[in-house]
Amino acid sequence: MRIDLHTHTKFSDGTDSPHELMLKAAQAQLDVVGIADHDTIMGWDEAAKSVNKTGVSLVRGMEISSSYDGHDVHVLGVLFNPADPKIQLHINTMKGSRQRRAQLIVERLSVDFPISWHNVLEAAGNSTSIGRPHIADALVAQGVVKDRNEAFAQILHTSSPYYVPQIAPTTVEAIAMINNAGGKAILAHPKAVKRGFSLSDAAIEEFAQAGLFGIEIDHRDNPPAQRPELIELAKRLGLARFGASDYHGAGKPNTLGEGLTAAAVFAAAIEGTYLEVLYP
Repeated sequence: MRIDLHTHTKFSDGTDSPHELMLKAAQAQLDVVGIADHDTIMGWDEAAKSVNKTGVSLVRGMEISSSYDGHDVHVLGVLFNPADPKIQLHINTMKGSRQRRAQLIVERLSVDFPISWHNVLEAAGNSTSIGRPHIADALVAQGVVKDRNEAFAQILHTSSPYYVPQIAPTTVEAIAMINNAGGKAILAHPKAVKRGFSLSDAAIEEFAQAGLFGIEIDHRDNPPAQRPELIELAKRLGLARFGASDYHGAGKPNTLGEGLTAAAVFAAAIEGTYLEVLYP
């Protein structure tokens, strides 16, 4: 089986509609795809309607923003109860928080670069979760940088004077929220040094003790040289090994299916969850 559980649609910072994503998943010969937009589940229903049309099974998820030691940490929650009160509170809180943060960043940027909030809204299109990727797209459109990667490596880097920290639950709180809602929690790209922060082994061990189910290892943002160490760490902590593309459409070079999750890990991840996988 070809299983890719980490993708994004236009409802956060991807460029494809959920239906387009499902069609592309079929073209990429994926058996299972997971939609995990940032702090929103708005794409679930449209994707669900495309399951029978495309023949691709769907895992409904969300990439939850969290904070650890002052840094942004992303946790995938899959197959949780979307009506859970704490899940709903997080979605509603983060929608406002993400937008306020983005506006503050744009205010800082506008002093030195030709960018306005209107430019960001144009770049975001129909997205319901506006954030730094849309600011990056606006910077590209204004000719300030060539692509998102350059924007995040320089102007939008966590060490940049334009950076504004995210207000979010702690990573331990995010894990608990997912578990209490009947889902499984997966740590996204823990060694993504290009994003400005790499989680220590001690931090990952803390998350494992808090109920983390697995970690993304086969992900392009984890340097290949560090993956053997991550594999050993996962074994020691009893964490499942995941692979994922983190596909965003035209926004990033990531391609569907470039990182895959083993069928046995997938079977364990969907066992006992509140939601079921949607099969054709």
